[in-house]
Order: sequence, then structure tokens, then C-alpha cells
Amino acid sequence: MRWTLRRGDQLAVVIVLLLLTVGASIYAWRDQNRRTHWIDIEQVEPQPAAYIVDINQADWPELTQLPGIGETLARRIIESRETLGPFLDHNDLQRVRGIGPRTLERLRPYLLPTADVENIAGDSLTLQEAGS
Repeated sequence: MRWTLRRGDQLAVVIVLLLLTVGASIYAWRDQNRRTHWIDIEQVEPQPAAYIVDINQADWPELTQLPGIGETLARRIIESRETLGPFLDHNDLQRVRGIGPRTLERLRPYLLPTADVENIAGDSLTLQEAGS
């Protein structure tokens, strides 16, 4: 027994396979178009991220995220905080070499308010002198 097809039968098989391929392609294209519909989404204005730092708690990598503060100045802030004690208010940052009035004004929006002098633990004599 031989499994050969005559010329006419071969042509019929090719036509059937071609029709099946075209039909499957059309079905897949229509199915894909049914699944993907464009949705109009209203655009919302981007919200700026509020990065706020506690100058009495932040480490130097956090301080370097502030505008105009590099690694050297951040390390000076930490050193000042460790040697002279916590910053009692934002103006105390000016005791750090490299921070003047303009730099301080640029930093103010990014600084948490400092605690009241009475709430900071430490040597009470030093705190009384700082308040005077």
C-alpha cells in the first residue's frame, strides 16, 4: 500500500491548509483587538515628594539628600551635633562651618521643626545657658 496523493488531491490539501491558516490568523487578530481597548485616563499633576529631615536624628547619607549639602558638609553637621550637642533650633545649623544664612534658608523647607528646649534631654546647666 502506498500513501501517495494525486495532483488534484495535493492541491486540495494545500488549499484547505491555506484557508485554515488564514482563518486562524483572522480569528487571532480579532480576538486580540477585542481584548485591548484604549482607555482615556485623566492626567494628574505630579505631586512633589516631601523629603523632611530631623537634623538631630539624621545620619550623613540622609543629610546629603538636602539641596546644597554634600558628604563633607553632612559629616560636619553630624560632628557638630556629637561634640556640641543637639541643634536647639534651625538657626543653630549656622554653627557648622559652610552653612550660612542663604544655605539655611534653602534648607528650612526640608527640616522638621526642632523640639522645645525643655524637652531635650541633656545637661540642664548647658540647656539653661543655651536658652539665655
